Amino acid sequence: MEAKEYIESGILELYVYGLLTESENLEVAEMAKNNPEVEQEILSIEKAIVALSSSFSPFHSVANFEKIKARLELKHGKVIEMKPASNWSQYVGWAAAVLLLLGLGYQTLELTKTKGAIATVGNEKNKIEREFAYLEQQNKQTEKSLTIVRDIKNTGVTLGGQAVSPTSFAKVYWNKDTKTTYIDAAGLPKPPEGMVYQVWALKLSPTLTPTSIGLLSDFEANDQKIFAVDQTAYAEAFGITLEPAGGSLSPTMEQLYTLGKV
Repeated sequence: MEAKEYIESGILELYVYGLLTESENLEVAEMAKNNPEVEQEILSIEKAIVALSSSFSPFHSVANFEKIKARLELKHGKVIEMKPASNWSQYVGWAAAVLLLLGLGYQTLELTKTKGAIATVGNEKNKIEREFAYLEQQNKQTEKSLTIVRDIKNTGVTLGGQAVSPTSFAKVYWNKDTKTTYIDAAGLPKPPEGMVYQVWALKLSPTLTPTSIGLLSDFEANDQKIFAVDQTAYAEAFGITLEPAGGSLSPTMEQLYTLGKV
């Protein structure tokens, strides 16, 4: 799904409100990590929520009124005769009003700073939670990869580089009992745009017979470079070729990157 479609789907709002499942949270965290536009949209949603909460915060109008009332001495008491105020007393009154307004302005400024600091802390907390979720997912993937490599029931087949890419290498982990097959493609270079690696199970005799067992799709997004391919019932060798996106019916031998016998 493209970033724009992902943003417009509404899932980011549900993520910020904490209404998604654990797997959906991990998916959003992964998307945010790899897509700055998605991460920025999440931060925008969080800021909007903080702003909305602030708009409903109580304003200190009652307290301020009591201060003004006390300063101006508008308390219940006995009625006294009013005398014209001197110019000096008027200046004092205006000065007191100005000082009071300055004090209220300072309080408002400090309140705004506090709200900003709270919003910043909230954003940092959410960012740390997303990073933690991503690292937890990476840890699970690493554990899965180690399980595959350490399984003594898996037959390891090393694939060496061929003429088109002598430095390339890969490894196949094949369980002949369960027929499950995994490819460790860490030794392959990033495929060009519009191309994909295709894995072949090969029968060598009496004639060479290749059978496609899968594509190494999303190569760049797979950090571990461990790929599960189709179950393999029989193979005398394995090979990996570079093919157009979507794969080919038969291997392009000129683009044979790695090959190895069982």
